[in-house]
Amino acid sequence: MSFLVRAVRREDSQALYELARQFTLLNLPADKRTIEKKVERSEASFAGELSKAEAEYIFVVEDTEADMVTGSSMILAKNGTPNSPNFSFQVMKKERFSRELGIGFIHQILRLRANTDGPTEVGGLVVDRAYRRRPEKVGRLISLSRFLYIGMQQDRFEADLHSEMAPPLTEEGRSEFWEALGRRFTGMPYQEADQLSSQNNGFIQSLFPEEDIYLALLDSKARLVLGRVGNETQAALHMLNRIGFTYKEEVDPFDGGPHLGCKTTECTVIKNMKTFKLKSGSGEFGHAGLVGLSRDGSYVGCASSFRVEGAEIALPEKTWKLLDLSAGEEIHLAPA
Repeated sequence: MSFLVRAVRREDSQALYELARQFTLLNLPADKRTIEKKVERSEASFAGELSKAEAEYIFVVEDTEADMVTGSSMILAKNGTPNSPNFSFQVMKKERFSRELGIGFIHQILRLRANTDGPTEVGGLVVDRAYRRRPEKVGRLISLSRFLYIGMQQDRFEADLHSEMAPPLTEEGRSEFWEALGRRFTGMPYQEADQLSSQNNGFIQSLFPEEDIYLALLDSKARLVLGRVGNETQAALHMLNRIGFTYKEEVDPFDGGPHLGCKTTECTVIKNMKTFKLKSGSGEFGHAGLVGLSRDGSYVGCASSFRVEGAEIALPEKTWKLLDLSAGEEIHLAPA
């Protein structure tokens, strides 16, 4: 099969909606009008028409033989501004000791933090259930393509990368962490609060406690899921770890999911990215990697074998056809 990664287009809106119905994601809700607005914003972002604080990029992966969008991923150029801070709980330790009793404890505490000069966030990774665990590794392809694009357009993004991982939820979609903490301070169910925060998250600072929260006071079910990821998120976590992301000692204030981070220039996909001129060629292509290029204010890319010859790169005929390439085009490569 042939899988093409490209910038989302307006005609993809229905396919994105069908994908969104398979999952519960804040940044890809199963709402047609919301998705249409996001697609419009993405097109303007790729075209360079929006500021960093406004830009949001959506990538899709297409099974070209089935003519079907099988997954998507996103980049939020800046998550955290004065008008819309990025909130998190810092996970810290605090020592308490009684000389009279000769007893001491090291407590884990949560401290609310508002970041008004935030990093670039990568998120929104979804793959159609029918394409999961296939040898083509569609999820890896659509995920890593974001980093190749960031490497190609570093001036559009921040010096730090950020990812918010999905935590374990109950079978009913309830967050044990939210039930033990957030619901007590907002009176709202998890899904309602999560959706509201995507439109206006000011209530977090208004209603959540300013004081440190001792984890020892929370229900044991809430403590067990803090900083953990759900089963369906494990693969994404391992992939991010492999390319340089580490736990930031902070969690989501709604569900306790872990936040990961990495310096943009230290992400291995970006760090190892190289640029070549495309040349025609045949014969053996002994290496494999991710190739991509900007074209007409957009992006196209795929996984491909390749052969480097000095400042030029040769690609198989299949890749030429898939990306509709022309000799002399600038190709960006992230080796496998």
